[in-house]
Parts: sequence; structure tokens; C-alpha cells
Amino acid sequence: MNKKLDQQSADNIRALAVAMVEKANSGHPGGPMGGADFMHILYSEFLNYDPSDMTSPFRDRFFMDAGHLSTLMYAQYYLLGNYAKNDLANFRQWGSMTPGHPEVDVTRGIENTSGPLGQGHTMGVGAAIAAKFLQARFGDWMNHKVYGFISDGGVQEEISQGAGRIAGHLGLNNFIMFYDSNDIQLSTSTDEVTSEDTAMKYEAWGWKVVTIDAHSHDEIRKALTNANNETEKPTLIIGKTIIGKGCVAADGEMFEGHCELHGQPIGHTGADYTKTLLNLGANPENPFDIFDDVQAFYKDIIKTKTAKAAKKKAEIKTWSEANKELSNKLDFFLSGNLPELDFESIHHKPGLASRASSSGVLGYLAEHVENMIVSSADLSNSDKTDGFLKKTYALKKGDFSGSFLQAGVAELTMACIANGLALHSGVIPVVATFFVFSDYMKPAIRLSAIQELPVKYVWTHDAFRVGEDGPTHQPIEQEAQIRLMEKLKNHSGENSFLALRPADSAETSVAWKMALENKNTPTGLILSRQGIKDLPSNRGSRYQDALAAEKGGYLVKEVENPDLVLIANGSEVATLVAAAEILESENELKVNIASVISEGLFKFQSKAYQNSVIPKNKPLFGLTAGLPVNLEGLVGEKGKVFGLDHFGYSAPANVLDDKFGFTGEKVSKEILKYLKTI
Repeated sequence: MNKKLDQQSADNIRALAVAMVEKANSGHPGGPMGGADFMHILYSEFLNYDPSDMTSPFRDRFFMDAGHLSTLMYAQYYLLGNYAKNDLANFRQWGSMTPGHPEVDVTRGIENTSGPLGQGHTMGVGAAIAAKFLQARFGDWMNHKVYGFISDGGVQEEISQGAGRIAGHLGLNNFIMFYDSNDIQLSTSTDEVTSEDTAMKYEAWGWKVVTIDAHSHDEIRKALTNANNETEKPTLIIGKTIIGKGCVAADGEMFEGHCELHGQPIGHTGADYTKTLLNLGANPENPFDIFDDVQAFYKDIIKTKTAKAAKKKAEIKTWSEANKELSNKLDFFLSGNLPELDFESIHHKPGLASRASSSGVLGYLAEHVENMIVSSADLSNSDKTDGFLKKTYALKKGDFSGSFLQAGVAELTMACIANGLALHSGVIPVVATFFVFSDYMKPAIRLSAIQELPVKYVWTHDAFRVGEDGPTHQPIEQEAQIRLMEKLKNHSGENSFLALRPADSAETSVAWKMALENKNTPTGLILSRQGIKDLPSNRGSRYQDALAAEKGGYLVKEVENPDLVLIANGSEVATLVAAAEILESENELKVNIASVISEGLFKFQSKAYQNSVIPKNKPLFGLTAGLPVNLEGLVGEKGKVFGLDHFGYSAPANVLDDKFGFTGEKVSKEILKYLKTI
């Protein structure tokens, strides 16, 4: 412990944050200046990781919630050698390694993408659950800590309630969260928007809470030491800080604690850029330099951490040699690979709802995929994830040997936790709810896509056939919203999301196969509440037929030189089969039917294959229980899509089918009407 060097280190972080924002003429300097003391003490004395191998799965993890404080992370990791001076000087610029909000980059220490407040620390809760799950299976030797950093804004986001409730309920003593409480937000002071007692709130959820002066290094140390020794509860450290700590005005007076220091260069406020740097011990001519004493200090820190990590590696090697079978299993979990799975062996009764077919698949996976965690938003007996739950049991405080997370009515929280599970690695996260409630999950789905996380979303009750529950529960526009993600490329150049709406039980098994084999992006399975008539088989094995769905779309009914091609996905494919029977028997038309389980994946195939399924020179008719736009990209300008342009109504599903025109007879009439127009 060296008080002078500790202070210099924290001030160096402050100066770097100020310089980054000033040069970019964009960013948030005030918060990083307030949080610098905590960051320095955490990283120099408490956070366990291997500087020579930042990706070590047994590392402590730091999850940033307040993504606008990115400069705090970049400055800290610059001191630790993970960034170069030019990286900081190019903050927020094209092609830089230091974007305006942190983007996951584990090799540099960035564990999660953040920016939308509330999600970062909730992902941290997910990572803590993953750590507990693995610890329960491989021993206490691999226990590690997950740290979160949240702001006044983040603690107000509604998702913080879900994260706080679940972390407390599960007793995640491996999760330690710092709340940077500076009483300032972007446009107001916090007392203008809230008067709650944050400490009492978290204590009520089962957290250990301590309030400290977060500019006192001794108080930070004490709080972190006690948090690391806590055995029953997650810990919230409420750190009282001053936004813009160290800022100086042109007249030499301190200029700290002002709202305007939040989101703009300090030179645009009442503070003076040059005098502030001088006050912090920096050279205004070379603002991105590491102070000489701090550089030497951090070289020693890196050496110490590397030596400690080497000792840990030796301990792990000893354990691995003594526990070969367990060690191999752990390596397999961490690899992200799948065991050999036989989806064709899963038996489905005829005419099942695809949610029921999915339940059968989940029951099989519960017995064959040991590192899968399935979660449901209090709907397991309705979204049928109970097929998995029946073969395991729920995670609970003190016992993480099960594989099911009861999230409660908290769709967004659940989805964010799943992102954290995926970011931690070693587990396969699955989350489920009704499709209409995907609306609650969109922010987390988007971050799944941006971070390229293989989260599996199970959405049931997929159309207006939810029936009596009425328009609030009937997803009309949701498929269109989700499929937009299939049209959006991630930074790896791939479709950012895979959306699968299977047409029967066989396609549901194949959809699960596709979801599990998709390790690069999130996948959504869109499943029916009502029973669906199984599609006819062309080869004698409906499952073998359905494997063609791996190309996104295929012909479930094929004749030579068809008069028209009918297109759908999900339960509407069976309706097209019924319509085709009428058209063939009564109108002597030759009909092909295409099941396009994923437009995004289908459009990824060769033009020749696409044309073999949906030829451009044939009349094309699409049927969808959602918005017509779901299929308009497939039928083209000359084609016709029959869908809905209105919300649903409360009535039995079969009545709605009739009223909305979704019967074989009524669809066949719509097709004939269309053919008369061409």
C-alpha cells in the first residue's frame, strides 16, 4: 500500500478520461473522474486475472453497466498494458479500439457491451449464476468473483429490480456491485426524480449493503475485503462520489459536482481543461502519457498478478491430473461443443402443437446436454419448458446443481441474465415466454445480436390463435419485428439473428438442432399453442424431409411444372396443404408448397437453390398469421400475401381462423382470386 502512488494512479485515470473526451470532443468525463478511485483499488488489489491470458475461464470478471463511462475502463486497462496510447487518443473515432460505449473484447478486458443502462449489471448477475453452476459441478477451487459497476441512472432502470431480486434470492455471494452514487444524472440531480432509500431496497432483496466514501481508498479496501469474505449474499457497495472529481475552473477554484460535467468535454463547462490536467498531475502537452511513477507501479502490479495467475494455473493442472474425467468434462463445457445428439430418435405424437413438440425435445436435451440452463418467465407449464424442468430441478440458494432458472415475471431481466450466462461461457442459455412478450425482451435481444451471443429464445403462443386471451396476447406484428434482425448484419458480416418458425413436430426437432448448432448468433424458436397437422412426407421419414429446413426454406410438396407456388411458415403451412388439396381436386391446379422457416437463412443460399424452391416465373402466394410484410420479400412485387393488417380479437381459435379467413377452403378462394389478377 502506497497512498501517494494510489492517489497518483487514480488521478492518472482521471486525466486520461478528461483527455480522451476533450480530444474526441465527445463523451462523458465526469463519471470516470468520480469512479477512478474505486477502479484503481479494485484492479490493482482485488480483481484476479491473468495478464498473460485475459481469456482464462477462471478469471474474475468486471461487468460495466454505465457504458458511457467507457473512458474509465480504457484508462484503467491502458495502465495495465491492454491498450496503446494511440488507442486512447483515437477514442470514439472510426476504426479505433475505444468506441464511445464499451463493446465486448475479452482479450482487452472488456467483458460485455454496455450502454443501455441496467443491462450491464444484469448480465453480471447471469455470469455469477454461470460461475455458481460450474462451481457446483467441478468444485470450489474454480470459484471466482463477478464485479458490477452501476450508476445513478442504471439503478433507476426498471430492470435493476429484476436483477436485484434474483441475485438476492439466489444468494449470489460471488457478485459484488459498486454503485457510483454521485447524485447527478444527465440532465438533473437525482433528487428531482427519486427519493427512495436504495440501501433499504437492496437489503430487502437479501443483499449485504455498505455505504462508503468512494474517494477514500481505505474505505474502498475495507468494503471490497468484506464483500469478498461474504458467504451468503451479494454485496452492494454504495460509493458516494463527486462527479468531475479534480476539475478546476479558470480562476483556480474547484469545479466539481456539477451536472454539466456529465456528458460533454469539461472545456465546454465551467471547468478549465489545462488547469484540470495540471491539478491532476498531468502534462497538458502530452495528456495521454502514463505518469512515470504510476507506470513503474503498474509494472509491479502486472508482475504480481501474473505470478499469482501462474500459481493458480499450477493448482488447476494438479486438479486436472487428479480428476481426469471431470477435467475433460469441464474442457468440453468450455469449448462450446455439443455432445452427439440424435434428434430423429425423439418421438412425437401426431398433430402436436409445436410448443409440445419442443417440450419433447427439451426433455431429451435435459438428459443429454449437461451444461444447458433453461429459464422461463413464470410460464414453464405453458411455454412447455417444463419438459426440461421435469428432468432436473430449479437453481436455488445454496444449491446450483439443478439446471432450471425460475426467473419470475421478468422477461427483460431473464433475457439479460441469459446474455451474461453466454458471456461467461461454459453454459448454454435458453429462455422462454409467450411470443407477444418478446416486446419486453427487445433491448436484450438486440444486445444478444450485437455481442454475437448464442442465446436460445423459445417463444410460444405464436399467432392470433391464442384466441380467447384477446389482442393483448396475440402476436400480430412480433414476427415482423424479430425477422428484421435477420436482415441486419452483425460486425462479423453474418445475419445478426436466426428466427425459426417450424411448421410441425419434425421441423420443430430440426429447428432445435439448428438452434443448438448455431454458435455465432442468437436463435429464436417461434412455436404454436394449438395443435398442427403433421405435414405429409415425401421420403417416408418426415424428419429426414424436414432436415431441408436447415437451408431456411424447402418444398414440402413438389410437382413437376407447378401452376403456382404457395409459401408460408409455422402452422400456416398445414393450412396451405389443405388449400392445395381443394385447388388440385376442384380446380385441377398443380401446386408446390414451400415452408420457409427462416427467410434470412433462405436468402443466404445460392440463387439457384432459392429459385428451385420459389421460382420467379411462377405465381407466388404467401400465407401468414402476422403482417403481410413477413412474406413480401419472398413473393416479390407480382406475388400476393394474405395476412393480417389488424390486431386480434377475443374468441376461440377455430372461430378466429374462420373469421380471419385462415381455413383451407377460404384460403383456396383467396388464391383463386389472386390467379384471376395475373
